[in-house]
Amino acid sequence: MNTTVTIGRTTFANPVLAASGTFEFGLKFPAVANRLGGVVTKAITLQPRVGNPPPRICEFPGGILNSVGLENPGVEKFCTEVVPRTAKLKCRVLVNIAGFTVEEYGELAARLDSEPVDAFEVNVSCPNVREGGALFGQQPQVVEAITTLVRRRTAKTVIVKLTANFVDPVETAKAAEAAGADGVTLINTLFGLALDENGRPFLGGRTGGVSGPALKPFALFCVDRVAAAVKIPIVGCGGIMDSADAFDFLSAGARMVQVGTASLVNPEAALEVWAGMKECAAKNRLTGWEQIVGRARRRGG
Repeated sequence: MNTTVTIGRTTFANPVLAASGTFEFGLKFPAVANRLGGVVTKAITLQPRVGNPPPRICEFPGGILNSVGLENPGVEKFCTEVVPRTAKLKCRVLVNIAGFTVEEYGELAARLDSEPVDAFEVNVSCPNVREGGALFGQQPQVVEAITTLVRRRTAKTVIVKLTANFVDPVETAKAAEAAGADGVTLINTLFGLALDENGRPFLGGRTGGVSGPALKPFALFCVDRVAAAVKIPIVGCGGIMDSADAFDFLSAGARMVQVGTASLVNPEAALEVWAGMKECAAKNRLTGWEQIVGRARRRGG
């Protein structure tokens, strides 16, 4: 079976990626990273960020809330100290870029364009500081503007990671497609709040992002809707814990999947997802992923 997947100018050995923010830069577990389709780095911003105060993680039945706050070394240190090491990985390396103005996304793409990385995942779930803190990804016209700017500043593959917080991702996916995105990632975390025994916010950043198995049904719903509305590939994520979950996302219309929260519990989770997918593909005598991508709708679902 041909296990490869191509998005934009990038061909991946297999359809499983380690999700941004859950596998750092792929350097702590290279034996895992090198057998995946790729690793999406933690979000990189123009300037270094210390992130939110602790506690940053709160578990609940079915998932976690995280409030890391985009902690990262900044683009210059990333390029000089991290990229030379990620360049030695055998898998594809996608850099998740995050900005706080539209222009910052373009600056990040331009700075990283000459570096030995394979693609960008454009994180539009950040607050627009010029618009009072509204998320970029809640406004289709802003998603289009960011994607257009990034597309102009790089020849690398551009995948836009969309939010589903108070917005229909069909509209923002269409905007990303119109602006030249090679693909979209669905979905980022959803807003959440956890309280302590005194009724006060538990997380140091007050609110957090919901991830884990509880997110899966809604994430599948979003992938299914968007797959029917755009022609560019979808990378599905949200609660993928095993190969059965991964096949559900492919069935809903995704071409690739990302494993996130599961890796926080088990660093080899993404590799186990891929192993299960290979076993299932062999058992069902698949010759290519196109046999199952989008089959939920082909069967009249």
